[in-house]
Amino acid sequence: MPAKLFVGNLSFQATEDELRELFQKAGTVETVRIITDQFTGRPRGFGFVEMATKEEAGRAVELLNGKLFRDRNLVVDEARPQPQRAGAGGERAPRGPRPGGGGGGGGWRR
Repeated sequence: MPAKLFVGNLSFQATEDELRELFQKAGTVETVRIITDQFTGRPRGFGFVEMATKEEAGRAVELLNGKLFRDRNLVVDEARPQPQRAGAGGERAPRGPRPGGGGGGGGWRR
């Protein structure tokens, strides 16, 4: 069963390939994802690595937490579940005409 790890304090120049290579020292890496800003596309300084087993994830935490990588000390820990967020279709007011009548348009007068 795969185990997901949080990787923090990443250099903004770090790549997913470099991270994969680093974590392969602890075992089989399933996925690597560096999180980027949705508007600028720039890295946000953290990411997630999914290891093949919980044992390999534990080994990765022991080996890499606090390790210097691209001039920064990594923070490696077990990822916490993402909190539920109210989003599209959540607890929003229904769309449609607004109550209270409407104004009309301001036409051009002569």
